[in-house]
Amino acid sequence: MKRIRLGNAVFEGLNNSYVIGTEPDAKTTLIDTGVATPDVREQLAEGLTEHDLAFADVDEVVLTHWHEDHVGLAGTIQDAGGATVRVHADDAPLVEQDDGAWSVMNERQRDLLNEWGIPDDPREELLAFLDSHGELTGPAPTVEPFTDGARFETAAGTLEALHLPGHAAGLSGFALDGEQGRELFSGDALLPHYTPNVGGADVRVEGPLARYLTTLERIVDGEFDRAYPGHRDPIDDPAGRAREIAAHHRERTGRVVDVLAETGPADAWTVSAHLFGDLSSIHILHGPGEAYAHLDHLAADGVVERTDRKYRLVESDPNLDALFPSIATA
Repeated sequence: MKRIRLGNAVFEGLNNSYVIGTEPDAKTTLIDTGVATPDVREQLAEGLTEHDLAFADVDEVVLTHWHEDHVGLAGTIQDAGGATVRVHADDAPLVEQDDGAWSVMNERQRDLLNEWGIPDDPREELLAFLDSHGELTGPAPTVEPFTDGARFETAAGTLEALHLPGHAAGLSGFALDGEQGRELFSGDALLPHYTPNVGGADVRVEGPLARYLTTLERIVDGEFDRAYPGHRDPIDDPAGRAREIAAHHRERTGRVVDVLAETGPADAWTVSAHLFGDLSSIHILHGPGEAYAHLDHLAADGVVERTDRKYRLVESDPNLDALFPSIATA
């Protein structure tokens, strides 16, 4: 397996694309593709050239999730050589750029921007930002959807799809018995430095924090020896990193409770301001989305109650450990 580093000036820094099967006559599988900007297209082409490969030599593209920095060049690669493109069924319509699916996504997003209490000026800034980055996605590929447990044969062995939702509805990792033992291509389900955004990154996800905590438990239970994330460097202790992220969310939920105790009833935008301060560009979506995910998690257990667009603290001293799996408190 070889890693190709790809630039990304819009989201979370450098992206990773992974190539399996660089030997002559081997089946070539590519995991994620980066955005479709000309410079990233050139970087991916140059990375493949180092292994005497071109876009037309890629037999299969396996995508972790629908975000543009992971799927942008999938259609371009497919057009070059007819590669099979695979993604989880929950994300397939978005990757295929289905107008109906995108209409539902955009409508849900705008409803939540209102529900979260985002003022007019930052809302307009966010919408302008989103509308100005159409170049991140290239031509739509034809997709073969998969579901949890699907298996794909590669030159390095069998990839097993693990559905790991939270950051995105269809986000999937791919497990492989590889050179470093039990390995996981984790996409954005597990990152070495950032905590993947939940709540704003994919507004289709219901109960986003609860779903993501289940994902982290699944990663711990998988007993992986190494993870290869969608951004930055490999993770040598995937279970330990998953526990760190779960504990981080436990701590952040405590901060949300403190904000409500201090301010009284508040909407997601107000809570976000206390957590993250001033926001710009994509973070105008991700900040209140993250606050919403935590408020929603508290509401599901009766710690807070929603009144119109605001959330009111019901329990002054809740047992937050009861809201989180043991991996967050161990």
